[in-house]
Amino acid sequence: MIMVSVGSAPVRAAGALREPRVSRWSVLVLLCFSLLLIAVDATVLHIAVPALTAALEPSSVQLLWIIDVYSLVVAPLLVTFGTLGDRYGRRPFVLGGYVVFGLASLAAAFAATPLALIVSRAFLGVGGAMIMPATLSIIRQVFTDRRERAVALGVWSAVAAAGAAVGPLIGGVLVEHLWWGAVFLINVPLLLVALPFAVRILPASPGRADHPWDALSAALSTLGILSVAFGLKEAGSGHTLGRGPALVVLVAGAALLVWFVLRQRRLAFPLLDIGLFGQRGFATGVGCVVLAVFALVGLELMLAQYLQLVLGLSPLEAAVRMLPLMVAAVAGGLAAAHVLGRIGLRATVGGGLALTALSLTPVLTWGTEQHPVMLAACFAGIGFGVEVALLAASDTIMASAPESRAGGAAAIEETAYELGAGLGIAVLGTITTIVYAPSLGTVPGVPSGLMAQARESLAAAAHVAGKAGAAGDALLAAARAAFVTALHSTVVVSVALLALTALAVALLLPRHPAGEPGTETPAPERADA
Repeated sequence: MIMVSVGSAPVRAAGALREPRVSRWSVLVLLCFSLLLIAVDATVLHIAVPALTAALEPSSVQLLWIIDVYSLVVAPLLVTFGTLGDRYGRRPFVLGGYVVFGLASLAAAFAATPLALIVSRAFLGVGGAMIMPATLSIIRQVFTDRRERAVALGVWSAVAAAGAAVGPLIGGVLVEHLWWGAVFLINVPLLLVALPFAVRILPASPGRADHPWDALSAALSTLGILSVAFGLKEAGSGHTLGRGPALVVLVAGAALLVWFVLRQRRLAFPLLDIGLFGQRGFATGVGCVVLAVFALVGLELMLAQYLQLVLGLSPLEAAVRMLPLMVAAVAGGLAAAHVLGRIGLRATVGGGLALTALSLTPVLTWGTEQHPVMLAACFAGIGFGVEVALLAASDTIMASAPESRAGGAAAIEETAYELGAGLGIAVLGTITTIVYAPSLGTVPGVPSGLMAQARESLAAAAHVAGKAGAAGDALLAAARAAFVTALHSTVVVSVALLALTALAVALLLPRHPAGEPGTETPAPERADA
C-alpha cells in the first residue's frame, strides 16, 4: 500500500533528502529492512539451540550468554548511539552499523568455540544499537507531513514486532536445511546489497554540537547491565566462579546502575531522561513493557527447547508449532487500539497481562506427552495478551510525556524492550539451570563425566545421550523430566510477575489514556533541561 506514494514530490526543506529523485518511501523501505535484520537476530537463535549445543558444547552459562548477550548489549547502547547520532549526524552510524553487523554476522556463522560466538553476538549488538535509533530519527527527519509520518512510524513498529515474531521460524528453516551458522550467514549477502543503496539514498542530518555527550554515563549503563547479568548467571550456575564472587559482581553492577541514575538526575543533558519516571503513568507503562517482554522472550526460548528436545520435533516443526504465537501477536497489535478505545487503558493493559498469565497456567500440567491443541491455544493467548498489553503500555508511555520530551520517552521505551528481552533470558534461564541440574539424578550405566555434561542443559544431555550407549535412552528420559520440572518453575515465576504487574496496573494506571477527561496531566518540564 505504501509504495503507491513513490512518485510523490520529494521533501526540499532543511534536513531533506540530498538526492531529489530519491523518495522518502524508498528510505522507509531501506530503514525497515535494516530494522528487520536487527529484530530477527534477537530471537532467531531460539530454535537453533539444540543444533548449536551439539556443535559447540557450551556450558549452561555460556549458552545463556550466546542467546542474550545481543539484547544486553543493545539495551544500554541504544541511548548511547542515539545521542551520538544527534550530536554528530545519524547517517554515519547507520552505515557504520551495517559494516559492524555484517562482519559480526560472518564471525558468528563460523565461530568455533562458545566464547568466539559470545563475542561475535556482542558485536552484533553493537551494530544493531548503531542502526536502530538512527532509523527512527531519520524517519522523523524525512517525513515532514504529520499524517505520512504516522503511517511511516506505524510501519516501522509493525516491522520491529514482526521481525522478533518470525525469528524462530526463519531459524527453524535455516537449521533444518543448512546448519546453525546459517542463521547468521544469511545477514551478509543481504547487507552487501543494502549498503550501496544506503550510501546513495540515506539523507545527511546536521549534528548538534550544543548537546554534550557524557561518556561516563554510557560506560556506567553498559557495564552495570552486563555486570548484573553476569552475576545472575554465575550465581545461578554455582560452579564457574563460585557464588561469592558472582554475588560481588552482581552487587557492583547494581551499584553502577544506581550511580548512573543519580548522575542522570544531575546532568543538564542526560543520556536518559530519568525525570520522566516521576510521572506515575509513565513509570508504570515502562514497567509493563519490561515485564511483558521479559516473560515473552524468556519463555519463548524455554518453550522452543521443550518442543524440540522434550516432544522430539524437528527445528522446522517446532517453528510451525510456534506460529499461533506469532499470528496472535499480529492480531493483538491490530486489535489493541480498538480494545483500548472500548474498555479503557487500565483494563486493556491489566487484561492483556492477565490473559498472558492465564494462558501460561496450563503449561504447569504438561509433561513429555504430545498436546498440540492445548499448546496452540496457549501460544495464541500468550501472543495476543502480551501484544495488547505492550501496545497499550506504549500508548501510556508516550501520552504521559510532554511533547518536548517525547524523544527521551521513546529512547526509554526502546531500551525497556531490549532490557526486558535480555533480562528475561538471563533470569528465567538461570532459574532453569538452578532447578534442572539438581533434578537430573544419577542414571545407572552413565559415567560421571557424561552426567556432569548432561546436567549443563537439556540440549547437552541430548548430545551426550548418543555417547552413553545402552543407557542413553534412560539418560534422555531423565533429562526431559528434569527440564519439564525446570520449565514449570520458570512458568510459576512468570505467572507471579505478570499477576503482580496486572495488580499494579489496576492500582496505578488511570482508567483512560492521558489527555482524556479525568486523567492525569503530563509531568511538567524540568527546570534544568
